[in-house]
Amino acid sequence: MTGLKCFCITCVNKNYTCETDGVCLASATLVGGIVEQWKTCVHQWEMIPPGKPFFCTNSKNVSKTFCCDTDYCNSIDVQLPQPKDNHLSELNWGPMELAAVITTPVGFLCLVLLVTVFYKRRALCAYVKERRHDDEDSGCSYITAKETLKGLITNMTTGSGSGLPLLVQRTIARTIVLHEIVGKGRFGEVWHGKWHGEDVAVKIFSSREARSWFRETEIYQTVMLRHENILGFIGADNKDNGTWTQLWLVSDYHENGSLFDYLNRYIVTVDGMMQLAFSIVSGLAHLHMEIVGTQGKPAIAHRDLKSKNILVRKNGTCAIADLGLAVRHDSATDTIDISHNHRVGTKRYMAPEIIDDTINMRHFDSFKCVDMYALGLVYWEIAHRCSAGGLHNEYQLPYYDLVPSDPSIEDMKKVVCDQKLRPSIPNQWQSSEALRMMGKIMRECWYANGAARLTALRIKKTLSQLNVEDDVEI
Repeated sequence: MTGLKCFCITCVNKNYTCETDGVCLASATLVGGIVEQWKTCVHQWEMIPPGKPFFCTNSKNVSKTFCCDTDYCNSIDVQLPQPKDNHLSELNWGPMELAAVITTPVGFLCLVLLVTVFYKRRALCAYVKERRHDDEDSGCSYITAKETLKGLITNMTTGSGSGLPLLVQRTIARTIVLHEIVGKGRFGEVWHGKWHGEDVAVKIFSSREARSWFRETEIYQTVMLRHENILGFIGADNKDNGTWTQLWLVSDYHENGSLFDYLNRYIVTVDGMMQLAFSIVSGLAHLHMEIVGTQGKPAIAHRDLKSKNILVRKNGTCAIADLGLAVRHDSATDTIDISHNHRVGTKRYMAPEIIDDTINMRHFDSFKCVDMYALGLVYWEIAHRCSAGGLHNEYQLPYYDLVPSDPSIEDMKKVVCDQKLRPSIPNQWQSSEALRMMGKIMRECWYANGAARLTALRIKKTLSQLNVEDDVEI
């Protein structure tokens, strides 16, 4: 069963069509004497409060807006009323008369606006209280200090979504206190913050990276994405700090940091290695899997899997993060929503078909195969720090002995495609059944032919069986 089809101005790659479980929206705005039309989908989770959602009402910036619920019902342009000629200047009125004529309707409109905001706020509060099953007769606070983020997400999304309703996201984001920077990247900064005493991570994008912020938020809000081995998304918001607009993405906070940081600090045991490896592939298998149904999930490929984009939780398992370059597959139309620049990601972790530009862009499985190649490199990093037999190595990045610290595409092409080299598998790994199996899995992830590589589900089953046989607790 497909959703409601709507005309979408920005959906160029999807024949100007979007699908939703909510309504179609059309609006017209008068900007500098020119009427600008806007048409898109409004999803069910955005329709707050029920009955008359904010998205479907007129605002000061939109001259006219309407929502409808039949296929392509928003394809017709919204017509604005013709402005009437103003003959006030022709009337011989003095300043007092003109002031009275202008201020009286303005004052009336302000009063109407205040009353409208008051009642809409009460309606929203009642909606939020109902979703929380809150019987307290207290003054309106969208979210009380008694509530936990886990409880809010469970109660308001019934476990099917990934983030909170839009207005609740903003309520949370505006009450977070930032404490310290814990990371920096090409997008901006990651901060450790607090919300009502709970730890959160806040990824702050620079205004130049607005597209990345929007894309990552869009992917995280995919229905049924939530999984214990994928970074828990809480909300997204934009905040004006006085000099520029901050774009926030709020998520779970993991004090161990990235897998890259963790392996730099710690040696891992065989059990620890297996726990890290199993949890990573479990998250990747969930990303790659399509869930069919009205509340289904499209198959998603990460496209930038590496140790710096995987976080280590307190219990020693992992959560895959940084979905800004991810792509989704629409199986109904067999289309992939992908940017024009397909050679993206981190050069050191790029699969051969990405490096030499031979990847089949029309086949979604090609992107999953790219992830599997990178997974093999991440497994090598973990196994390289394993203390099996009392031996271990200093932490190193894949290909550390074959390419410079910041390799170019040409450096990687020479090693990976021309010489067909891969990270070395030490002989000492043969003394441990777990390390021997990890080495075998790596080799089968590194095949030059992407179609020959193992799938995430196959590796998950293999590691699960190995842990049962060796009595390793996951």
